Amino acid sequence: MSVNKVIKRITTSTIKELKAKGEKISMLTAYDYSIAKVLDNAGVEVILVGDSAANVIAGYETTLPITLDQMIYHASSVVRATEHALVLVDLPFGSYQGSADEAFKSAVRMMKESGAHALKLEGGIEIIDNIKKIIAAGIPVCGHLGLTPQSINKFGTFGVRAKEDAEAEKLIADAKALEEAGCFAVVLEKIPAALAKKVTASLSMATIGIGAGDDCDGQVLVVNDFLGLTKDFKPKFVRQYLKLYDEILVAAGQYVKDVKSGNFPNEQEQY
Repeated sequence: MSVNKVIKRITTSTIKELKAKGEKISMLTAYDYSIAKVLDNAGVEVILVGDSAANVIAGYETTLPITLDQMIYHASSVVRATEHALVLVDLPFGSYQGSADEAFKSAVRMMKESGAHALKLEGGIEIIDNIKKIIAAGIPVCGHLGLTPQSINKFGTFGVRAKEDAEAEKLIADAKALEEAGCFAVVLEKIPAALAKKVTASLSMATIGIGAGDDCDGQVLVVNDFLGLTKDFKPKFVRQYLKLYDEILVAAGQYVKDVKSGNFPNEQEQY
């Protein structure tokens, strides 16, 4: 079902309202105009232009190589496709961790050049001054805690985070610090469901889970995983709603056969 075009744009205030009344929030990633248009028409409330583009679009092993210029390109494409969804964009690795001034400049560039509605930054207390400076400029920020892929070389693994008490306590403190700094939401990635439930109950800002259980205020998936385009990657938390890899494989194979046999194009498919 398509979204009624009279529905207003989702904003950060909408996200806060959904949290307050207990209505779950849907989020999916997108990196291009065509997919973003479909997701927007489907009624997805938040479209995340994730730095996961480095993985699923460019084929890198980690999210680290993608640049600010590349993220602006992807974000601009998604913004042009949307009328309904809030477009949330990742600031990429190296564009905001160094200093508050560097973070501010990167954030302003992203907002001015892409038309994004809000930004997502990974990390907690360590970058809180940088986040505060961005928010002070009127730019909405969503935090990201738990498994933070930009820190993969520090973690050394994509495994579940905050299983031990000390890391769980730090995550709770980080979440509180993000809320106090003025963040409107936080992504909780790959942490125990019980911890995510505790954090969600303690915050007035929304929590968006990915591999963090069903008690978060919303959920996010990478659209390529959601569509079944990623053949060899299916972690426990991913639900594939389609199996497009297999369908495209069959379709492309049939196209090859039709071209080679002279079946395509037929008389009705030419001028």
